Amino acid sequence: MKRAMIWTCALALGFSACGGGADKEQTTTSNTEKTTTMQTSEGKAVVYQVFTRLFGNTNTTNKPWGTIEENGVGKFNDFTDKALEEIKDLGVTHVWYTGVPHHAVITDYTKYGISNDDPDVVKGRAGSPYAVKDYYNVNPDLAEDPAKRLEEFKALVDRTHKHGMKVIIDIVPNHVARKYESLNKEAEGFGVSDDTSVDYKKDNNFYYIPGKSFKVPASLDNYKPLGGDEHALSDGKFDENPAKWTGNGSREAQPHFHDWYETVKINYGVRPDGTYDFSALPEGFDKKPAADHYAFWQDKEVPSSWTKFRDVALYWTKMGVDGFRFDMAEMVPVEFWSYMNSSIKNANPDAFLVAEVYNPAQYRNYIHLGKMDYLYDKVELYDTLKHIMQGHGSTDNLAPIQDGLADIEHHMLHFLENHDEQRIAAPEFAGDMMKGKPAMVVSALISTSPTMIYFGQEVGEPAAEDAGFGTNSRTTIFDYFGVPHHQRWVNDGKFDGGQLTEEEKGLRDFYVRLLNFTKNSSALMGEYADIHAFNRQNAADYGDKLHSFVRWDDQEKLIVVNNFDAAQGAEVEMQLPAEIVKAWGLKDGDKVTMMDQLYQQISADLKVENGVGKFNVKLAPLGSFIFKL
Repeated sequence: MKRAMIWTCALALGFSACGGGADKEQTTTSNTEKTTTMQTSEGKAVVYQVFTRLFGNTNTTNKPWGTIEENGVGKFNDFTDKALEEIKDLGVTHVWYTGVPHHAVITDYTKYGISNDDPDVVKGRAGSPYAVKDYYNVNPDLAEDPAKRLEEFKALVDRTHKHGMKVIIDIVPNHVARKYESLNKEAEGFGVSDDTSVDYKKDNNFYYIPGKSFKVPASLDNYKPLGGDEHALSDGKFDENPAKWTGNGSREAQPHFHDWYETVKINYGVRPDGTYDFSALPEGFDKKPAADHYAFWQDKEVPSSWTKFRDVALYWTKMGVDGFRFDMAEMVPVEFWSYMNSSIKNANPDAFLVAEVYNPAQYRNYIHLGKMDYLYDKVELYDTLKHIMQGHGSTDNLAPIQDGLADIEHHMLHFLENHDEQRIAAPEFAGDMMKGKPAMVVSALISTSPTMIYFGQEVGEPAAEDAGFGTNSRTTIFDYFGVPHHQRWVNDGKFDGGQLTEEEKGLRDFYVRLLNFTKNSSALMGEYADIHAFNRQNAADYGDKLHSFVRWDDQEKLIVVNNFDAAQGAEVEMQLPAEIVKAWGLKDGDKVTMMDQLYQQISADLKVENGVGKFNVKLAPLGSFIFKL
């Protein structure tokens, strides 16, 4: 996005103004081109993350450590035309189907040629989706007929496309299951050709501890695999000789219980001393497009693991998958991402690539050098909003985040829930699903970046039950289970919300209204300016539980006002700084009626006096307005 050239960012004047997603290095011409491209296409992307195993499960037994027979499991086929249409109507553009690649599970599928997994190195009874066992197939739990599981997933991809949405799945390049065994005869599995007599070799896929065998971690807090149920392989042992490094980098033959002991670390040509065994990107490649990165790697010798993961990504791309969410991307060298992502973009220029990265100092490297489209905005925007929702954070901290990310704001994926985070409604987080409403308005509207929600978030799921492995407050990713609030929306497969409470229906209606507005508003792909600081200085009764900003382009002008206070409403004479008044072409004496875009029931009159705009607003507790001039 081009920056507003009329005035500069000026926190000293009590406001900040920053354009959309323009990179600092780009010229005014390229920014203008980017603005034109983005504003003539559909608006903001909306990602719906769904834990595939749980989505369609209508079994309400919810026995801790329950078996697949006891607690049930969701299937690919549960995403019916009706279910997908309801997801689409929520405002969704992309569905992230979490837990699709075949990961280690406890259920016996030996009659399908799949070896059994050892409970001593599997977390939960259903297994972690981030301990992938076979990248060329899908989780057999998710198929009505495990022998045809890949065909059932292909049909889901086709159905999702038919309903006008794109498909995202996970790739976890940092680690794989301790017992990786691909059934694909056309692709060599990880580690098959490794020289296990040495700790490191460039083309080894794993790191080894020669002379030592793997030992299962000592259990903590009386933990027992499968909750203590008997199992033929649950004996405190796992045959791995020599031992491999563990996924989180532990070099011990017996990792700690809190290490990622169910996984092994992938070797990307990084020697044990931290030096690299591959080519570095030339100076200035942070400004080069993906096509140049692709060309650069064509004559370079790269480690075996690079080509194997590239082939995995291209396999799923060819099948029709539209993008990937990359787990713990910053644990893998950025040069690999240049290689990987430029290969994906060469096959599908529109691929949607999202990375889990938590180090703000590395954001620009993973975007510009690694060619990621989007990164989690977790440690800045999410964490700040979480503190505000919990009642011990200030809205004064929001504008500086946007200022600091102004050059890459379009690349920062916004969310309030995902599979790693606590549910908003959980007592351990906010304890009230409604406290997420103003935060969601900020998260979805403050930037040009995509917005993501996690299934069940839109009906206030609190994740209150004990599923087995792990703790409540986060919906389990390790066990067979039902998701109670979400199940009330599923309504025995009708997907009509028939069992929701009135409060839950109201929350989902809020999400439908908000997300569809973000998807269709052109202003949200245009300019942004903070007016919160200006109102903190100049508007009476405007405290740090309120928050406001403006978004605009040539077609729309929006003023967004939020109240994060769950106990008290607010009545304020809001003020629009002179710089915004001028940029919007308003003048003294103008009186403009504004209509709220969420519920189309509240209006306000903006009056311009002495160069400053003013309007009165009355906000309910946790209330929000999106006023459109």
